[in-house]
Amino acid sequence: MTTKEIRIEGMNCNHCAMAVKRELSKIPGLRVMDVRVGSASLEYDEVAVTPEKIRKAVEEAGYALHG
Repeated sequence: MTTKEIRIEGMNCNHCAMAVKRELSKIPGLRVMDVRVGSASLEYDEVAVTPEKIRKAVEEAGYALHG
């Protein structure tokens, strides 16, 4: 399992964090450890979860990955 902190652009409230958490939680093989305004801590299986899946989930929530 890989642990990673991602930075997310466009979030400004707890509602934003909940929307991101909801979308990330839909990804099989990924565990959302924490979501705060501007970032999320994740633990995932690198075989099952690609950076592209994470990016798409964040975008589906209406935000963008930083960097």
